[in-house]
Amino acid sequence: MKNYYEILGIQKTASKDEVKKAFRKLASKYHPDKKTGDEAKFKEISEAYSTLSDDKKRAEYDTYGRSYAGGGAQNAQWGGFQGGFQGGGAEFDLNDIFENFGDIFGGGGHGGGGRSMRGNDISVDIELGFKDAIFGTKRSLKLTKNNTCSTCTGTGAKPNTETTTCSTCNGNGKVRETRQSILGQFATVRECSVCMGTGKIPKEKCTDCGGVGIKRSEDTVDIAIPAGIEPGEMIRMTGRGEGIRGGTPGDLYIKIHVQRHPTIHRSGDNLESTLRVKLSDALLGGTYGVETLDGVIDIKIPEGVKHGEVLRIKGKGVPSRSSRGDFHVKISIDIPQKLSRTAKKLIEELRKEGI
Repeated sequence: MKNYYEILGIQKTASKDEVKKAFRKLASKYHPDKKTGDEAKFKEISEAYSTLSDDKKRAEYDTYGRSYAGGGAQNAQWGGFQGGFQGGGAEFDLNDIFENFGDIFGGGGHGGGGRSMRGNDISVDIELGFKDAIFGTKRSLKLTKNNTCSTCTGTGAKPNTETTTCSTCNGNGKVRETRQSILGQFATVRECSVCMGTGKIPKEKCTDCGGVGIKRSEDTVDIAIPAGIEPGEMIRMTGRGEGIRGGTPGDLYIKIHVQRHPTIHRSGDNLESTLRVKLSDALLGGTYGVETLDGVIDIKIPEGVKHGEVLRIKGKGVPSRSSRGDFHVKISIDIPQKLSRTAKKLIEELRKEGI
């Protein structure tokens, strides 16, 4: 008997959403129309989904090891479909299954069908200095990418000229292809390569982009880095990714990397450093200059300060929307390795006093 849970790679306690998510992931990988496709494997995972996505069939399967309502290996029936398929008595909508996988339907998005096309996202990495990450800064990036043609605004048509309906897709923006397989008839939908999913073609092509609507060019992107940004955080800039004809540009994602500071460390909204204090100052007190991101600040060392004790400089930490964290100074008492005769004599006197 097949273990449907193992086939989908889920636990027996998986929710319906988890079942659907697991099926989508596997269906995308093994769909017969993909390079990594495997018709037998695709049939197997679809059979498992047919049973586990139906409450009644799943209950029967969990109890008896099979579903009597049409599931199970012996009962799976496959038929032709238009935009979907049937298997084991369950119907699947390919648009729903593969809505997140543009490589099956073409391009970075779907043309027509109520779904607007979208350009590819771009991801870049930026390294900031420690201080810039704490206080925020501005950066400019120069990216060479596909941009919407500024002359025709992405239509592909010469300005002030008309467009006409694409005869290849009849204005739908998509072309349906049907093929026969051992599982029956499979229909896939791809973006029309003539109109690039727009359903329209220009009567006169734009001379700047050659009618493509997209032109590869250098784009300068100004980025405002917010104060207090953490290493590994992502900044998303909507519409600053790759352009696409007849659709909206993708997004730009900027991943932040932060250089280490030689003496200062971050802990949430606070900053920390270690201050080395002479033994005599630890006993008698004193004043030391502490390096902060706001410059050197004098801090008073109280008499009898302990090794490892933390002193606070208020309001000199990481800025946030409503306030600012603190700067913590950890005391490290320097114990001399060698003592002069005079120093030894004085220490002996202190010992006699029980210090």
